Amino acid sequence: MPGEECVSEHLRAEWTKLRTLAGVGWLLFAVVVLTVAVSVVASAVVSCASAGCGYDPARISLFGVQVSQAVVAVLAVLAITGEYDTGMIRLTLAAMPCRTGVLAAKAIILVGLTLIVGSVAVFASVLATWRILLDNGFPAETLVLSGGPMLRAAVGSVLYLALIALFSLGVATAVRDSATAVGVVLGLLYLFPALILVIADDGWRRFLWQVSPMNAGLAIQVTTDLAGLPLSPWAGLGVLAAWAVAALLGGGLLLRMRDA
Repeated sequence: MPGEECVSEHLRAEWTKLRTLAGVGWLLFAVVVLTVAVSVVASAVVSCASAGCGYDPARISLFGVQVSQAVVAVLAVLAITGEYDTGMIRLTLAAMPCRTGVLAAKAIILVGLTLIVGSVAVFASVLATWRILLDNGFPAETLVLSGGPMLRAAVGSVLYLALIALFSLGVATAVRDSATAVGVVLGLLYLFPALILVIADDGWRRFLWQVSPMNAGLAIQVTTDLAGLPLSPWAGLGVLAAWAVAALLGGGLLLRMRDA
């Protein structure tokens, strides 16, 4: 069918452009290395006494996601701004006039790639930290990946990285400049946690936590003291999804309205 051929053409074109983009291989490699390395370091410096401890084993074993998300953001930004920097975006939109289709194809390819690399990074991180956490006193039953909270934390972390990619793609489509887009994305991700630390009012701190893309999104990793969370793990991930949808809708609207 013509519609299916159009979609397939969009996807092939965007896959070709993304895989040939300079530095993509290194960025993907960095996602895996940073996730595992930072998680291993975090696991090595904490211990759990026999009487119990205040550390969440899932968050410790997946701590590297908080660092590697910045690399995912850079990758997503470059997926669109690289074309603006080189002027290739004019050729892209001339060959494929359906601008929302172009953005949708970029989003699909980017999410697929992030899910694959994110899965490798997250599950390698869990495996690499399992023995360390066990030796540091964490109960074996809290580290089981075959089901329950730890599996939810791992799968949710992969989805978290994919949503970060979509959020970053939307912002980059709106601002069209690499440095500005990276600054906006990282600012929104890391500014809210900083504000929460310096604001004394509990009501405002709770509100900022609930609307923070990073704090709310990473609630998916929490496996202990769930009652103390301002949002449930899946609701928190839903907040990040809302940020991603809003960014993509805004970026898509501006892409349709503006000249290339």
